Amino acid sequence: MVDIRYDLAFTLYPYEKVAAQDHPPARHPVVVIGGGPVGMALAVDLGQRGTPVLLLDDHEGVGQGSRAICFSKRTLEICDRLGFGQAVHDKGVIWNVGRVFHGETPVFNFDLQPEDGDKFPAFVNLQQPYFEKFATKAARTAQNQGAPIEIRGRNRVTQIDQHDTYAVLTVETPDGSYQIEADWVIACDGARSPSRKMLGLEFKGRVFEDNFLIADVKMTADFPSERWFWFEPPFEGAGQSALLHKQPDDIWRIDFQLGWDIDRDAELDPANIRRRVDAMLSSQTGTVPAYDLEWISIYTFQCRRMEKFVHNRVIFAGDAAHQVSPFGARGANSGLQDIDNLAWKLELVVKGLAGDALIESYDMERSHGADENILNSSRATDFMTPKSAISKVFRNAVLTLAQKHDFARPLVNSGRLSVPCIYDDLPLNGPDMMTGPARTRVGASCPDAPFGDGFLLENIGGKFTLLVLNTQAPQDLCEAGIEIETLITHTPSAELRTRYLGQHDAAVYLIRPDQHIVARWPTFDETALRAALRTAIAKDRV
Repeated sequence: MVDIRYDLAFTLYPYEKVAAQDHPPARHPVVVIGGGPVGMALAVDLGQRGTPVLLLDDHEGVGQGSRAICFSKRTLEICDRLGFGQAVHDKGVIWNVGRVFHGETPVFNFDLQPEDGDKFPAFVNLQQPYFEKFATKAARTAQNQGAPIEIRGRNRVTQIDQHDTYAVLTVETPDGSYQIEADWVIACDGARSPSRKMLGLEFKGRVFEDNFLIADVKMTADFPSERWFWFEPPFEGAGQSALLHKQPDDIWRIDFQLGWDIDRDAELDPANIRRRVDAMLSSQTGTVPAYDLEWISIYTFQCRRMEKFVHNRVIFAGDAAHQVSPFGARGANSGLQDIDNLAWKLELVVKGLAGDALIESYDMERSHGADENILNSSRATDFMTPKSAISKVFRNAVLTLAQKHDFARPLVNSGRLSVPCIYDDLPLNGPDMMTGPARTRVGASCPDAPFGDGFLLENIGGKFTLLVLNTQAPQDLCEAGIEIETLITHTPSAELRTRYLGQHDAAVYLIRPDQHIVARWPTFDETALRAALRTAIAKDRV
């Protein structure tokens, strides 16, 4: 039997017995383990590309509790390409502004999107169950349009046996166990990843000696849709820091820092939680409005990752591959960047257009991303929770200086918020033959900008694209069996000129299916273009 370990917020893929359970193991090109945000988005991406994918989840939908709530602009752009970005945006609470306090004193405010010209805001807050619901709806829509996606709920993988060119999975269901074969297995089964344990693989990194309490509170309040963070909060029982965020449906996320040596059961007692929430609300509003506790949890900061993300035929993504502290919103957002990087590579390998070296590049690029996230999360944690008296003196001095002096504000670290990873100096990059702008250098993800009647990123992604600005290039290019779409404009918007031309009069960009820049030139060069595409698919690597 498949045990039910938690209650569901939404039943999305109820168990149905399939014929394969009574037959010898069938071979699948790709099997995804885990139907969370990362696994479901990967299934949608692969299916829309025409790559057959089977998703297995050990429950029949998404569990209760808000969990991941902060989804970045880059994640919204990825989801938009997959068909559910607008749904996430429309349901979510939009925010761009954050405020930092030290005790009762405002330190400074920051705006994460100070310029116009993007389809999406810097962040939206949305409870994870809604995100998974929208992703699953996109998968069902793709299925109805003929995409080769299959989802099996209450199918728990209990054993993985690897061979040279495939893996065999043993799957437990309410009707007993069966086996399937997979050319590639993508483990998206979370921080406690059973898949990782089955293969005897470990996380390496730091576990910080601190605990944080999440309290999701349902109430009507006049707080703005902003991120408020307190160092040494002025309200009783908050610990060294506290965080306030708004979610949809009149839900407010409050985080309290508890310290390391705690009585977990006592801290989860609703009466004790209410005392903390009451103190915070009365401190900020002068009263305690009526509220309900929707969801509570305690977590520990962890900044860890697997040494490698690719192990023969099993590939790890999302929290199964890496963990970071939630301050900075780098968990789910990093996981979505994982699958954005992986899906197009799997497609080319499954279709025989690229070799396994392209899969290995996933490990290289996303390990780079994980290290960047772990570095930022570790620094934030050290700043938020000084480990010595002198560290606290220096931290508080920075907070005091930041109240009046701009130079000190970049030193304040309440969680460096998630930004797209730039794959600087990595092997899939082609030449950079322009002097700027830096934000669109080789390895960066494409920033959005107004384009025609819409936005640039609505017109690129999913395929290799040649973006041509104020010059000429041929249509219908093809190299190594891969078609290249050409997108030309001679009337770029002001934002497009600023972000892609800088001081140049014209430019040609080769862009990967995940909207990362392969190469750029001031004019079209067919020989260089073909070489850059071969580099981008690791065609000549072994």
